[in-house]
Amino acid sequence: MPKTRGMKIGELANPNRFLRIARFAIPLCAGLSALLLAYGFYRGFHTPAERDQGTVFRIMFVHVPSAWLALGIYSLMAIAALGTLVWRHPLADVAQKAAAPIGAAFALICLVTGAIWGRPTWGTYWEWDGRLTSMLVLFVIYLGIIALWRAFEEPLQAAKAVAILTLVGFINVPIVKFSVDWWSTLHQRASVFRLDGPTMHPAYLSPLLVCAFGFSFLFAALLMAAMRNELMRRRVRTLTLFAAREAR
Repeated sequence: MPKTRGMKIGELANPNRFLRIARFAIPLCAGLSALLLAYGFYRGFHTPAERDQGTVFRIMFVHVPSAWLALGIYSLMAIAALGTLVWRHPLADVAQKAAAPIGAAFALICLVTGAIWGRPTWGTYWEWDGRLTSMLVLFVIYLGIIALWRAFEEPLQAAKAVAILTLVGFINVPIVKFSVDWWSTLHQRASVFRLDGPTMHPAYLSPLLVCAFGFSFLFAALLMAAMRNELMRRRVRTLTLFAAREAR
């Protein structure tokens, strides 16, 4: 029995098995994303106007899922960093490298849509409060991770350096999450993920969650596609190096 269990874990960690799964999982996730986002946006943009903010509040159906994903993707990268340093998982550094640009994109979308939302509601595009500043720091950390990946030619050396930076930068994730509780900020406190249940009206909460799932499936499709491309790139690099040695 232990031997069978080990074989299953080995199969899951096998890049070839991942490539076979990705072949049908990528279009599946992309299709689900398109359907969920179409339905979520339709529901969201047909909800009643918010009492104080009017129609501009509907930007939250992009802004809020982007913020959640920016934090969630970085958390997944931190787990992948542990997989690289501790468990030596062969796909961990591939997943981390593939996820970084996607996480940076969602962080940027969050910052841009937040600025657009903030101008009519707060009277300013930007304020150096806890939530905005910590989210900007998260975006900068993403950019630093991407730059560090490109600073090394050898993937294994880059993976270890990036894993350490990712784990150090993870301290910013709870700061982003709890900044509205720790400091005075323009942002309201959590209205969805609360111990006593969501306080958001169901007419807004339902399409928001649908959009969040839609963006999550979009991330899954983009991640698997980027991981597939990275695996192919590494194989080409290995074959090129091997051919160069043989030619000597």
